[in-house]
Amino acid sequence: VFFNRNNFLRLCVLKVTQQSEKHLEKILNVDEFVKRVFSVIHSNDPVARAITLRMLGSMASIIPERKNAHHSIRQSLDSHDNVEVEAAIFAAANFSAQSKDFAVGICNKISEMIQGLATPVDLKLKLIPILQHMHHDASLASSSRQLLQQLVTSYPSTKMVIVTLHTFTLLAASSLVDIPKQIQLLLQYLKNDPRKAVKRLAIQDLKLLANKTPHTWSRENIQALCESALNTPYDSLKMGMLSVLSTLSGTIAIKQYFSSAPGAAATTARSFDLVKLAQECCYHNNRGIAAHGVRILTNISASCQEKEQTDSFFFFFFFAGLLPLEQDAVFGLEALLVLCSQDDSPGAQATLKITLTCMVKLVKCRPHLSQSVVESLLAQLHSAQDSARILMCHCLAAIAMQLPVLADGMLGDLMDLYKLIGQSATDKKQELLVSLATVIFVSSQKALSTEIKTVIKQQLENASNGWTAYRIARQASRMGNHDMARELYQSLLTQVASEHFYFWLNSLKEFSHAEQCLTGLQEDNYSSALSCIAEALKSYHKGIASLTAASTPLNPLSFQCGFVKLRIDLLQAFSQLICTCNSLKTSPPPAIATTIAMTSGNDLQRCGRISNQALTLSLQMKHSMEEFRNLATRYGDLYQSSFDADSATLRNVELQQQSCLLISHAIEALILDPESASFQEYSSNGTAHVESEYERRMMSVFNHVLEEVESLNRKYAPVSYLASNTFKSCLCNAVIALLKVPLSFQRYFFQKLQSTSIKLALSPSPRNPAEPIAVQNNQQLALKVEGVVQHGSKPGLFRKIQSVCLNVSSVLQSKSGQDYKIPIDNMTNEMEQRVEPHNDYFSTQFLLNFVILGTHNITVESSVIDSNGIVWKTGPKTTIFVKSLEDPYSQQVRLQQQQGQPPSQQQQQRTAYSRF
Repeated sequence: VFFNRNNFLRLCVLKVTQQSEKHLEKILNVDEFVKRVFSVIHSNDPVARAITLRMLGSMASIIPERKNAHHSIRQSLDSHDNVEVEAAIFAAANFSAQSKDFAVGICNKISEMIQGLATPVDLKLKLIPILQHMHHDASLASSSRQLLQQLVTSYPSTKMVIVTLHTFTLLAASSLVDIPKQIQLLLQYLKNDPRKAVKRLAIQDLKLLANKTPHTWSRENIQALCESALNTPYDSLKMGMLSVLSTLSGTIAIKQYFSSAPGAAATTARSFDLVKLAQECCYHNNRGIAAHGVRILTNISASCQEKEQTDSFFFFFFFAGLLPLEQDAVFGLEALLVLCSQDDSPGAQATLKITLTCMVKLVKCRPHLSQSVVESLLAQLHSAQDSARILMCHCLAAIAMQLPVLADGMLGDLMDLYKLIGQSATDKKQELLVSLATVIFVSSQKALSTEIKTVIKQQLENASNGWTAYRIARQASRMGNHDMARELYQSLLTQVASEHFYFWLNSLKEFSHAEQCLTGLQEDNYSSALSCIAEALKSYHKGIASLTAASTPLNPLSFQCGFVKLRIDLLQAFSQLICTCNSLKTSPPPAIATTIAMTSGNDLQRCGRISNQALTLSLQMKHSMEEFRNLATRYGDLYQSSFDADSATLRNVELQQQSCLLISHAIEALILDPESASFQEYSSNGTAHVESEYERRMMSVFNHVLEEVESLNRKYAPVSYLASNTFKSCLCNAVIALLKVPLSFQRYFFQKLQSTSIKLALSPSPRNPAEPIAVQNNQQLALKVEGVVQHGSKPGLFRKIQSVCLNVSSVLQSKSGQDYKIPIDNMTNEMEQRVEPHNDYFSTQFLLNFVILGTHNITVESSVIDSNGIVWKTGPKTTIFVKSLEDPYSQQVRLQQQQGQPPSQQQQQRTAYSRF
């Protein structure tokens, strides 16, 4: 169509090619594709040549080094047709970004055209942005920078300065060369150039450099920007400068600004221009300026907590100006909260989000300010707009997750507001009901009182729909309030129209009931603990059956099933451990046992009549320890397979894994190998920063159990452990303490915000999956693996794919023919390759040997590696069959040898050659 038809159809092909840019790498025969397109470049029609140039530019990612395309672009730049020249500029920009050779070759040509007097100004404005791609080496970037420096001084018009400065910035950011000089140049134009358009462009580029390279900003740069912001009379420009400063205040640049220069006199924090500017803007009548002001103050106050700061920095703030800064930040946040909570406009809501984010950050770094911040939020809740109330509830929940700041009196205020809101059934009210219920669940560190549960259920019955009730029940499950969640799930069972939804809700109800059974555990009451665990296991088995019925091919619920199965196995392991500890009976009593041990000379008799029992118990304990380690390994596999999970869910899985390792370590330290037990690798767990109440309680249990095990390890001799009930009480109480912490079902159990999947295609592939691919044993199979990465609506929300790891392995399933002595290396294929996907597409090839005659099973398994280098076993796993056949010549020689006929001389020479 492109070769033989008119320009309209060529334009349609161009549009399709540009829209399919991500799929160009899937073209099998690139040479033929380029040949049919490139032949139009010799047309006498300049429009056809222009379309062809744009077509080549759109294909630059797959043909970056085609010399004929490079030559055609250079020729078309000298064309007298403006349409063709503009198309050549488009192609030149795309090829410069992809090819170093083209960029080096075209740079002088572009420079001549820009500096030439015959080139129109509008064409120069289109040529200058090509220079941003001249970053492939330092010399090329330096020459381009010199040209841009000449242009910015030779052509002072507004358009030329704006285009040149922006190209200047993009070149510096890409090449990472002369970024400090570029910052100084932009600050110079911001200060001295009177044109507002140039100032806005300078602010925009400074924001880009602040986001990308904050470490290159010096104290003088930040000071110059502060002076410009203090002196400008325009609110729009001041807001832009404050935006740059607020970005820098959250990075390492803030340390460089407040570090005292050599020989400079010590000054207090309030004397710095940045602090003056932030304090001046905190109460500005423009909401955006005020938001940036309080954000700067919050970041400064938060950065004081970091221990990496210099001593002078600590002196300035901790002893001279930290407390006033904190108060200024709190007052500014409260003023913005009052102002924005009364306004329902989008701008006010955006400012309110910034304010609430600063509140959470300030409370996290300065816990002593939490009480006043929470009181301000609660006081404003009653008079705020519904949209603002929802955001404020989210803020309260985030603060309460970190610190237990909501007292019982504050809960009363929340319940009064909950009753008031429940009288309406609008969408905003429904959202607010969920947000308020979340705050109540978070603030109730223990079980909910009967009064609170009654109020919540009454309001849900009066003014809510089923979806709101489900969301509140889901939040209750996440916060560990399983009794409330079970009642809500039970009420929703009859309100769904699909059997899959019914089974899903029924499984959640059973899981909540199972966890509710574990809340009645008490220390030193082991028979009751066994009955509670048995009741919980009964409900869990019912729930897993319903969960399996709720799964569909499109929604297999693999994480949910894996998590619940591990929970069931963990409860069974806990139950078995308690039973093993209870099976220990010592007789005679310890006092008589000591006397008998002294007279008989057998030290094991100190433990009573356990000569046979000790061996049995030791084997049982060893089995329990291995079981807990196996569970920890399985939790680790579940962690590695959850690439799309949020950080809270992954931390929850990690805590379950640590609990298994803790019990196995306790068994080893108390019973199996007390002398070699080490506590150093476990002692640092308690110092990590906790993000939720569940994690805080689990870490507290971990530390308590470790301290008790370590004290017992030092107190008693190894042989006396079996003689006393101390170790039994320690292990059983550790199990009970872990189970008493209500399990938190995190977000990924209910909701998948990020969705990532990989589809593989293997070639050659058989028509029928059950049929094998025929390969001769003296040849190699070239297996091509292609794949596409598929994303959901929010790609890269939690982590992004850096590369894909492909593992290929083959196993001999059935063997045919005679046995030959073959090296072990030729019997199996184990290969691994890492491929970086481009536009979510990747492909690679493997060469496989099948020397042994028979049917081989080839398995291709993919895993992904994120930007931090962590490997995630996401799958999928694809299998094909290969049948290795004997080559005809070897078969003929073998048959002749079996018939007793000596091979001819030519055949002997051929055989020797083939062996060689």
